[in-house]
Amino acid sequence: MIIFFICITLLILGYKFYSPFVEKQAGIDPTVSTPQTRFNEGVDYVPIHPVRAFLIQFLNIAGVGPIFGPILGALYGPVALVWIVIGNVLGGAVHDYFSGVMSIKEDGKSLPEIAGHYYNIVFKGFMLIFTAMLLFFVGVVFIMSPAGLLSNLDSFQGTMLADNTFWVLVILGYYFLATLLPIDKIITKFYPIFGLLMIVMTSMIAIALLIDAPHLPMAGDFLAYFEADHAHDFLAPNPDGLPTWPLLFITITCGAISGFHSTQAPIIARCLTNEKYVRPVYYGAMMCEGIVACVWALAGIAAFPEGYGQLKDMLDAGGPGLVVNHVANTYLGVLGGIMAIVAVAVFPITSGDTAFRSLRLTLVDAFSIPQSIRNRLLLAVPILTIAYFMTKLDFTVIWRYFAFSNMLLSTSVLWLATKYLFDRGTFHWIASIPAVIASGVTISYIMTAAIGFNLSADLGKPIGAVVVVVGLVLLVLAHNKHKQIAA
Repeated sequence: MIIFFICITLLILGYKFYSPFVEKQAGIDPTVSTPQTRFNEGVDYVPIHPVRAFLIQFLNIAGVGPIFGPILGALYGPVALVWIVIGNVLGGAVHDYFSGVMSIKEDGKSLPEIAGHYYNIVFKGFMLIFTAMLLFFVGVVFIMSPAGLLSNLDSFQGTMLADNTFWVLVILGYYFLATLLPIDKIITKFYPIFGLLMIVMTSMIAIALLIDAPHLPMAGDFLAYFEADHAHDFLAPNPDGLPTWPLLFITITCGAISGFHSTQAPIIARCLTNEKYVRPVYYGAMMCEGIVACVWALAGIAAFPEGYGQLKDMLDAGGPGLVVNHVANTYLGVLGGIMAIVAVAVFPITSGDTAFRSLRLTLVDAFSIPQSIRNRLLLAVPILTIAYFMTKLDFTVIWRYFAFSNMLLSTSVLWLATKYLFDRGTFHWIASIPAVIASGVTISYIMTAAIGFNLSADLGKPIGAVVVVVGLVLLVLAHNKHKQIAA
């Protein structure tokens, strides 16, 4: 139990003490006018109260990522909690914060436009391709996962509501409206309520686990994990024999660090009325997502009296959705279980629609398309039609490509933040060191993954280590050169 409280405390302390230092490097100016005040056009540039902005951002980035990922990551043991906390405070929250900073400083533009400004047209094209790809994968994943959860509810069995295709079409219909309509018609009205719902449901699960969990790890168990079982190798494999490096860091992205979050940054950057709200909205939302991830990692570790083998069997039988069902029904009762499942189905839908909305904004920015209703229709219809046919593909294949593109994009954004800080002449290490480590993880994964070069898993660690060492050397050289030029 103490381990869980330590993790939550570290996340809160990270926001309290580290985020102001990060903000100090960013050049926030509360006196300048924001994109919302300069471009208020009633569609995307609409003023939002900072509390609503926080809840919307939190809901946009959350989805099922900080639920499914940590449940899968729980197979690696308590090290999953370590990664969530360290990854969140030093990587993910910094990544999300600078995504918001750079967007609000660049008129609420999307990532490819920002990349073109700080680097060149080649990097802009790279970011455009991978941003569009990731948004498509996220949108499709967040159609398939809630449709699967809803169609498998016991209450719906024997009715048309048990048909997966029915829910796919219903969700797509909603995505069409949410992508097309001005942001203040649906998103700003209902998403703060759903954001509060997620906070309430996560709190209920956490309290229930802490009161009565059959396998709750104590401090002694946590220390034994490292001092005895895995003292020989901090990055030991999980019970499936899968190596922790780099797979844990790819498995748990939302909650630790996720490139998808950067695609959501322009939505709120176009609506903030003052730059001083960037830190509580972006850094704060990521900290809260870290807490959600810790709760569900704890659920994966603690809710199974027979240990990791029982968790693995349930994952093999029905994936993380079945684990959510088991945890919710076991700890919240039948009514609470239904509420939790419905909530978990709602959360990905509210991220999926903003993924497609972000894709529309990205294409609008890249090709300077006027925001008329006709042009929004011409973009929304083909995007969602292609998404429907992608739902016919194997979910596990979509998820693998989503995981890789997610990590690759987060790495790219950290390098983009590094360039931003270099140009300002401030402390770039807060972004550049996480960028180097993320580069090592990304390269190591694609070299050994089945969707990549499919090399031996034993090569993952040395490849990652070489990338990190070379990256740090080049970073130091670039730092010294920049100091000489500045002098």
